Amino acid sequence: MRTLHLLFLFLTVITTACNPVSADSLKIALLSDIHLLSSKLYDNGEALAAYEQVSGRQFDDQEMVLEQVLRNLRQEEPDLLLISGDLTHHGEQLSHLDLVAVLHSLEKEGVRVLVVPGNHDINIPNAVAYRGDKKLPVESVTKDEFVALYESFGYGEALYRDEASLSYVATLDSQHWLLCFDSNRYEEHTTGSITAGRIKEQTREWALSVLRDAEEKGITVLGMMHHGLVEHMPYQSDFFPGYLVEEWAHHAAWLAEAKMPLVFTGHFHANDVTRFEAPSGHSIYDLETASLAQYPYAWRMMTLKEGSLTVESRFVKLADGNSNLEEEAYKRLEMVTRRVAEQRLRGVGILLPEELMPLLTDLIVKLNMMHVKGDEKADPEMQLALRLFASYLGNEMETKDFSFDFPPEDNNLVIRWGKEKRE
Repeated sequence: MRTLHLLFLFLTVITTACNPVSADSLKIALLSDIHLLSSKLYDNGEALAAYEQVSGRQFDDQEMVLEQVLRNLRQEEPDLLLISGDLTHHGEQLSHLDLVAVLHSLEKEGVRVLVVPGNHDINIPNAVAYRGDKKLPVESVTKDEFVALYESFGYGEALYRDEASLSYVATLDSQHWLLCFDSNRYEEHTTGSITAGRIKEQTREWALSVLRDAEEKGITVLGMMHHGLVEHMPYQSDFFPGYLVEEWAHHAAWLAEAKMPLVFTGHFHANDVTRFEAPSGHSIYDLETASLAQYPYAWRMMTLKEGSLTVESRFVKLADGNSNLEEEAYKRLEMVTRRVAEQRLRGVGILLPEELMPLLTDLIVKLNMMHVKGDEKADPEMQLALRLFASYLGNEMETKDFSFDFPPEDNNLVIRWGKEKRE
């Protein structure tokens, strides 16, 4: 157990053909963590280069990836597009305006869009433009401005609105509602965005009333929010608490008890699905989608029917003829992960043999690169590294049954509930 605690202490995260659906199905696309920075807010100067070097992101690539996804969406022709937060880079007003224009064009083509804000979208004090060798402050958006901008994408058609947050409920079809949670803490921002999230008590009470109303009407309610609802890896709540809502187990339990079968999330920039079971036996799935701002450039296509959701993952591997897009993005994220892992290992205050450092660093990097794409498994090379690491610590470790990935599958799966699940 100590071995795994040490491993996950150091791990850090620096994200076919169109099949016909029946008349009683809803075809849904899902994106998360777009982190769009308007092209009007940067040039190819030193300030941009410095940021991209540290972050491992490339804004020109991000723009190409988004354009490729938009082309794919037009081919797939979903009924609905969901976006689970972090729509913009750092909440820049111009970035919001650019994205809103894109979403309006999709809706004109018949794709309905519903969004929730992320921690990078509202009231961001350090929103900047990258001009030459300078970072220059730019306007962000307030809570009310966000609602006005995205009125056509959830807020203007809401069946219910929460008075304590920007949470709302939208009707999906005659059998399903979507409860969109605002889990962000933008009201507390002073110098930058707050990574951690929470569900306010008033919002919880409001959501419970919505869920009771839905149950009386025979409606199934799905959820969507930016922050994770449940752990997606061992010890995530210990070492990465900012990527889960506060009191996550409590919230997962009452949502499961209220018969919400699943929630769409993002924030951790990884493609992962985890099932949480409440003490009563009711369960809820957290379907987390990776970012379009970095490797593996993932998004989802799904089919919703009564009692089931079929999920297929899509990965952007090339865009605008750049056949090296995936490889280059992988190397950038790998570089950032390695740098941060080395910094953490040097500064964590635990005395480790110098010869252990390269082994442990390599292990951390490999774990992270596998996790962000989903369906990770400990291959023979990783099992050997785990055994060597355990031996350095004087621990015995059985690796043949080691699983870094909580069930079920992450990328392609069918989630069932209610009567369909029993059958």
